[in-house]
Amino acid sequence: MEKLTSGGGYGTEDPTPPIVPTRKPPRTLGGPVAAPRQPSVEALDSPTGSHVEWCKQLIAATISSQISGSVPSDSISRDYKVGRRPDLRVSKRPDIRALRDGNKLAQMEEAPRFPGESIKAIAKDVMYICPFTGAVSGTLTVTDYKLYFKSMEREPPFILDVNLGVISRLETIGVQSHGENSCGMEIVCKDMRNPRFAYKKEEQSKLEIFETLTKHAFPLSNDLPLFAFLYKEKFPVDGWKVYDPVAEYKRQGLPNESWTISKINSNYEVCDTYPALLVIPTSIMDEDLRRVVAFRAKHRIPVLSWIHPESQATIVRCSQPMVGPNDKRSKEDEKYLQTIMDANAQSHKLTIFDARQSGVAETNKAKDGGYESESFYPNAELTFLEIPNIHVMRESLRKLKEVVYPVIDEAKWLSNVDSTHWLEYIRLLLAGAVRVADKIESGKTSVVVHCSDGWDRTAQLTSLPMLMLDSYYRTIKGFQVLIEKEWVSFGHRFAARIGHGDVNHANSERSPLFVQFIDCVWQMMRQASDHSYSRLSFLTSKCVPQMTRFLFPFQFPAAFEFNELFLITILDHLYSCLFGTFLYNSEQERVHQEVQTKTVSLWSYVNSQLEEFTNPFYVNYENHVLYPVASLRHLELWVNYYVRWNPRMRPQMPVHQNLKELMAIRYELQRKVEELQREAATRSISSASDRGSSPSHSSTPLHTTV
Repeated sequence: MEKLTSGGGYGTEDPTPPIVPTRKPPRTLGGPVAAPRQPSVEALDSPTGSHVEWCKQLIAATISSQISGSVPSDSISRDYKVGRRPDLRVSKRPDIRALRDGNKLAQMEEAPRFPGESIKAIAKDVMYICPFTGAVSGTLTVTDYKLYFKSMEREPPFILDVNLGVISRLETIGVQSHGENSCGMEIVCKDMRNPRFAYKKEEQSKLEIFETLTKHAFPLSNDLPLFAFLYKEKFPVDGWKVYDPVAEYKRQGLPNESWTISKINSNYEVCDTYPALLVIPTSIMDEDLRRVVAFRAKHRIPVLSWIHPESQATIVRCSQPMVGPNDKRSKEDEKYLQTIMDANAQSHKLTIFDARQSGVAETNKAKDGGYESESFYPNAELTFLEIPNIHVMRESLRKLKEVVYPVIDEAKWLSNVDSTHWLEYIRLLLAGAVRVADKIESGKTSVVVHCSDGWDRTAQLTSLPMLMLDSYYRTIKGFQVLIEKEWVSFGHRFAARIGHGDVNHANSERSPLFVQFIDCVWQMMRQASDHSYSRLSFLTSKCVPQMTRFLFPFQFPAAFEFNELFLITILDHLYSCLFGTFLYNSEQERVHQEVQTKTVSLWSYVNSQLEEFTNPFYVNYENHVLYPVASLRHLELWVNYYVRWNPRMRPQMPVHQNLKELMAIRYELQRKVEELQREAATRSISSASDRGSSPSHSSTPLHTTV
């Protein structure tokens, strides 16, 4: 019955009903925190507050496919109660009782909704075909945000929740082995699952479900708004204020005598895919800059991303030069790069990292592209990082999906994963990022990074080295700033690469570049949690590092303030279209669509409950550089993300719950340390006062020999 998808398919979903509590009430700043509700059954892809608990259950679930039996039965209907206690009296009028029972059942089957969400279609007696636990019949509801299926046949009720933004394509399928349910549909998702449903062919309501689902899963293709513009949730923190480019550049010590913050692109006239504010060399003249703009693909000129606080070596990003088949030159571009080199007094060389494979870069000359010739840029060193293009990455992820779903071949697991080359491409990215970071840190040399257009591999190879070099970006807020700066504002084409609201699933522009970046971050976090910090000094002045030293066999606590749940949440809302953060292709498009005033930021949600995303073992290794080991021997497939829907691949230990408990221990220990410090200070003052009032008193020191 089940089939492997050949393109765009993301596997099957969790066969067990997920245990997800309702959304936390937003916390009021400066006031008491509202107590969260107890868990209840909700969605696989439930967003906002409930999304945290959903992710916790994914991480905490046991490997047994019988985990669903652990759900307390009293939690099932808690969030579907009306505003009064259920009538438990035995009625003498059976027709009234039946009516009440029917109303209660209807209330329990009703899909929970978020502010601004509305129901578009409901179909009963639909069969969900689960490849793990078999078919189950229930009610299917489609809203303008999600597909919600609920079956009361099991105890606890079975629930499947798929937000529409994650749907890549819909297909009608024939179902012959489920009695009267002779028609069906397969929902191919971007997040590694393929839910399937069967229904009676002649029932019009089921056909309406399919049509409604198609309409709202791809709103832009049907002249409808993305749900982010309808979502009305209120949070106590405004996530749109997280990134202020002037403040971020000021943190880096900019502007200075060599670099200036320019408003030349304030109307996006110089480059429509760059942000309004750019950091460029101070000495560059406007006329020269215009010629550089004309010489770079998509007008994406070299601009500063990051500057080393001591050596002043810089990470500069741009697109390929428009050299063409005749090896054209631009003296202004050559002078511009020389100026970048001169801004760093520590080195008389400039390293250009071209992310592409050298053969591809050579081929691009025929399309008027190309690369910098060392003959024309005499003080520049050109290095190709040999990273394949977006089409190779898309195909690699497609192969990975086939390996992990719907069936995992245990005997060939390692070889099958290896055949996808996914981890090899992660290795190439990490290796390239390490080379960039090391050239800055050890070589004290400025670098220029580009691929073809400067918005895909370039973003990967600027943001990863910045994460290695700058401990600020390893904090929760700093990582948000890093994403907003290097990915969002500098024009990574999220709409094209993800396909938000677009029915054209076969678009060759789609590619998992941002997913790869987050995977690389996870690889760094995992190594940081093992033993890759031998270069750092262990801090013994605090009780928390001592606690982690006691709890774990590795020497150093993690250098990242955020946890795995934080990364998974980011990737889930990359697709969800619940928030405006990842919508559209450029800053100019987001300004035109008024995203910041008409949608909610993902960081509003995250920063309203930071305790859920905080690593309890975080220690700020300020000014320390992290060099991950870019070797296949040290890389692992991120099972908790790519294979999370398969109950047989889940971790046995409730990781997230343990971390929350340890966070509580950390806060308690910190509180006790502060109390002891205050008590010691008070005793010291009191002792000094006593000695001052009794000058004749002398104390003899005790000497103890052990």
